[in-house]
Amino acid sequence: MLSFLENLDRRWIFLGMGLAVMVSMLKELKFPEEPSPMIDSVFATVDDLPEGSNVLMAFDYDPATKGELEPMATAFTRHCARKKHKLFFITLWPAGVPMLGQGIEILESEFGDHYKYGENYVNLGFRPGNEGVIKVVVSDLGELYTNDINGVALSEIPMTRNIKNIQQMDLIVNVSGGTPGAKEWVLYAATPFDIDMVCGVTGVGAPTLYTYVPGQLNGLLGAIKGAAEYEQAILAEYPDFRQNPKTQEALRRMGPQMVAHIYIIGLIVLGNIVFFTGRKRGERR
Repeated sequence: MLSFLENLDRRWIFLGMGLAVMVSMLKELKFPEEPSPMIDSVFATVDDLPEGSNVLMAFDYDPATKGELEPMATAFTRHCARKKHKLFFITLWPAGVPMLGQGIEILESEFGDHYKYGENYVNLGFRPGNEGVIKVVVSDLGELYTNDINGVALSEIPMTRNIKNIQQMDLIVNVSGGTPGAKEWVLYAATPFDIDMVCGVTGVGAPTLYTYVPGQLNGLLGAIKGAAEYEQAILAEYPDFRQNPKTQEALRRMGPQMVAHIYIIGLIVLGNIVFFTGRKRGERR
């Protein structure tokens, strides 16, 4: 048996990984998540806002990071919609416009009974300029945004008619795939103008933002794990969401990831057993 394991073709290991992930995906395995204090802070920030608060939904990511960040964006959108906040969608990335469309589609299909475009949500779309856009809109929104994504003047849209700048937002929700993104919103909007902010970022981007919590950021979601914990917090407070499978996308994606990690840990343990057993036998000889 030891000889077999020592000479095992690595392609069998790769096949085992593929089967482990594929089976867990087909079975839609889900594991219970326990929201961390950081995730509880994100949830409370959104949930404790008075109904009808102004929330800036800044989705700064593209298809390259969609798999990791879209569950966060959709969870934020559903949570804010459940609290009946007024949502202002915006992006600093040209490829982020379709990502805004995901949130709009959720409002139209799932909350259409009390969410009307122009009254409860608006899509401001994209403007070039990276962090320069933030520096302008915190003082004068109309300087860059004279109309929404459909070309309708903001002065003709009920919910933007009296919005002068981003300082009138009660909360900034940012989902960031890189630069410009969460860091820029913290530095040029949330911090200087004392606006509450939460964000969701990729796994590699999270460590650089932890230093801003809790002073400049109320909390953040890191990678798909953070999204899954946030979904769990929402489902615990609003159990009727469980009837919609789309509200558990991050939890569903965590299943295969958990199985893959367990498989890798098992291989590491087995590899060490084989190595030390083989070395001990060699010493005896």
